[in-house]
Amino acid sequence: MLILVTNDDGVYSPGLKVLAKALKAVGDVWVVAPDKEQSAVAHSLTLHRPLLVEEVMEQVFAVNGTPTDCVNLAVNRLLPGMPDLVVSGINKGGNLGDDVTYSGTVSAATEGTVLGLPSFAISLTTFKDAEFTYAAKFGAYLAQEILQHGLPRGVSLNVNVPNVPEQEIRGVAITRMGNAMYDDKYEQRIDPRHRVYYWLTGSKVELNEGEETDDGAIAQNLVSVTPLHFDLTKHDFLATLQKWRLKK
Repeated sequence: MLILVTNDDGVYSPGLKVLAKALKAVGDVWVVAPDKEQSAVAHSLTLHRPLLVEEVMEQVFAVNGTPTDCVNLAVNRLLPGMPDLVVSGINKGGNLGDDVTYSGTVSAATEGTVLGLPSFAISLTTFKDAEFTYAAKFGAYLAQEILQHGLPRGVSLNVNVPNVPEQEIRGVAITRMGNAMYDDKYEQRIDPRHRVYYWLTGSKVELNEGEETDDGAIAQNLVSVTPLHFDLTKHDFLATLQKWRLKK
């Protein structure tokens, strides 16, 4: 089995290294990841400059592009064949609720799905004191399950793992996206040349959602596994919209 591993934290991220090592027990692992952090770049492609690729070690490539670039370039040029699985992570920090629309980690898995490949993203819900060992172990197990059972066309999995010792993990919850909210603020500052600039600050608002949501499951020390579909059409509104008197 040929497995492509990528992320948005960069090719030297410890989460990626631990995940790639764990997946070697499942298949032949190739890593194609950004040469530096690309968090919150969403599903963006580089169109107006060339992409540079460096093989930093055997079967590990750094690309000066986005996570989506990495998956596209790997599949179309760098890998020895079509991968059987695309895995993105392990991200430092959760990708919960509406975060998935901004996430480079999730978007890399989405790109794999767009290309017709079984794909999942995996994140550890902390930004400090990260312990990736259990998340990597779970990622390798999930990879085996996907390779055995497959995924529906157009569906990827978004996995979030609590940053607690393995013995404190209560189980696995199959969840829907929650409603992650932030009290976003743009702090105004002055640079050394007396120019005004803005820095996005703020913090997450605790919503206390139930275990059926990704955020709620994490709060209960459950691994959250959410099936995502990239078709954003609101199908049950189509009939209503067709009744509008829209004119050219």
